[in-house]
Amino acid sequence: MTAVTLREFVEQTKDVARNQGMFELETEHTLQVNLQPSAGSGLVWIKLGSMIAYRGQIQFEREGMLDRGIGNLLKKAISGEGARLSKARGHGMLYLADKGKRVTLLRLEGESIFVNGNDLLAFQDGIANEITMMRKISAIASGGLFNVRLSGSGIVAVTTHHRPITLAVTRGQPVYTDPQATVAWSGSLTPDFKTDIQFKTLLGRGSGESFQMCFDGDGFVIVQPYEEDMLQSDG
Repeated sequence: MTAVTLREFVEQTKDVARNQGMFELETEHTLQVNLQPSAGSGLVWIKLGSMIAYRGQIQFEREGMLDRGIGNLLKKAISGEGARLSKARGHGMLYLADKGKRVTLLRLEGESIFVNGNDLLAFQDGIANEITMMRKISAIASGGLFNVRLSGSGIVAVTTHHRPITLAVTRGQPVYTDPQATVAWSGSLTPDFKTDIQFKTLLGRGSGESFQMCFDGDGFVIVQPYEEDMLQSDG
């Protein structure tokens, strides 16, 4: 790579105002959130620890114990807090990122989507959110037990390792995915878990694909070309 002058570097990497609304992709890996209380967009929910910079007067408040109700409180206690969130409120420009992962903006129009708690970066205030628990306890072994159901209207920012792909799901033709590569799926689907545990698996000689998520119905599932270790904390 050819060296550049400081002036050239600053020019090439400076942030650019695109006036696209509250959420803007500054780069593929950085989200800019424009907080403007006068425009009704003075608060946003963000993944705890995702702030990398900001301008203006912005305050951060970690999600309260009862912000999402008693049911979510109990699920957070079991899951090690599930998707850890904080509120950012005020006036200014907020920059978010998550370990260099790619950021994708999804606009909900009265719809719902499930997102793996590890892959949820931010969402607009007013979108309903609920921690959801998978039905089979075997999911714990793959770290895919807790997800977040988002519903309503507004923008949701999700992160993936590299470019995601979306697989259509048709009733009677189920799609199976690795829980550690599964990012999100449509609100119309309720995944089940398929296990393939044999004696050789218990001896550590299995295929490494002993747990799969099974999607059957009408909708879609989003996966990434990366198996994420969801048992590690992002805090």
